[in-house]
Amino acid sequence: MTQHVSPPRDGTGKAAPLEGPPAWRVRLGRADVRTLTLLGVLAALVLIGGVTQPDAFLDTRNLQLVLTQASVIGVVTVGMTFVIVSGGIDLSVGAIVALSSVWATTVATQEFGFFGILFTAIVVGVGCGLVNGVLIAFGQMVPFIATLAMLASARGLALQITDGRTQVVTVPGVLDLAERDSYVLGIPPLVMVFAAVTVIGWLVLNRTTFGRRTVAVGGNAEAARLAGIDVRRQRLYLYLLSGLCCGIAAFLLVALAGSGQNTNGNLYELDAIAAAIIGGTLLTGGRGHILGSVLGVLIFTTITNIFALNNLETAVQQIAKGAIIVAAVLVQRRTASTH
Repeated sequence: MTQHVSPPRDGTGKAAPLEGPPAWRVRLGRADVRTLTLLGVLAALVLIGGVTQPDAFLDTRNLQLVLTQASVIGVVTVGMTFVIVSGGIDLSVGAIVALSSVWATTVATQEFGFFGILFTAIVVGVGCGLVNGVLIAFGQMVPFIATLAMLASARGLALQITDGRTQVVTVPGVLDLAERDSYVLGIPPLVMVFAAVTVIGWLVLNRTTFGRRTVAVGGNAEAARLAGIDVRRQRLYLYLLSGLCCGIAAFLLVALAGSGQNTNGNLYELDAIAAAIIGGTLLTGGRGHILGSVLGVLIFTTITNIFALNNLETAVQQIAKGAIIVAAVLVQRRTASTH
């Protein structure tokens, strides 16, 4: 005769729920797998670079260059990650970087020195983010359309300011940031700024109410509204944050290039979105990872460097990037369908 064992019951006489691993442990396990996978891809790229061009790629100066170049687009990507997590998109980041860089390098601005350039770049970036945020949050415009309009407007204004000419920076304090004499323990100042933005972004997204609200809005905006979150204000803040990151990136780019051009930041929006995607951020919103986005930036920057050192065509490089993006999206879809 088969005996049936009744499920354990709690103090109220009700069946106790079956215990499983805590939700945070499950999420942490997935994050660890994703991070280790990205680190493995990055290590493989470093190995490829070391094998194909051992003297050039593994040279300290080249590795410093890779990190420095990753810093500019990396800061933009941190802001983009927040926007995508909220369920939005920002196609204007590259154009905002261009506008901020040329506005900050006009003759009139450079008369105010180092802090005049820094202040202008940040104010212009935040100002553009404010316009995007107001149009999207309060004007009820689709993020794709609003930021596409900003892309065209910012590019046009940048071209009008420069008249197609390069604006050379003459302020020593700004130019010194890219000089080896300013490196601290072999680390360029631009990389330090990138690291600081990354740490702050991670803390804000994972350890603050602002971050939890961002995830809630991206997961289900209506549920977030019913829970008492001011969804419109939250979206406004997120586009302000994206604009702030663009302003910081513009200043870093000005220091790195020593000039401001209307072509600065070309295709930054695509690189930032791609880095966020392969880093595990869902395009539909509700989930994002700052560390994953940063690793995505490093992967793309390393690919670009390897292709340049091996004199490979830019077209092949773009194809490789496209293949990585497609693979990342397919992995996301498979992961989502199995959980």
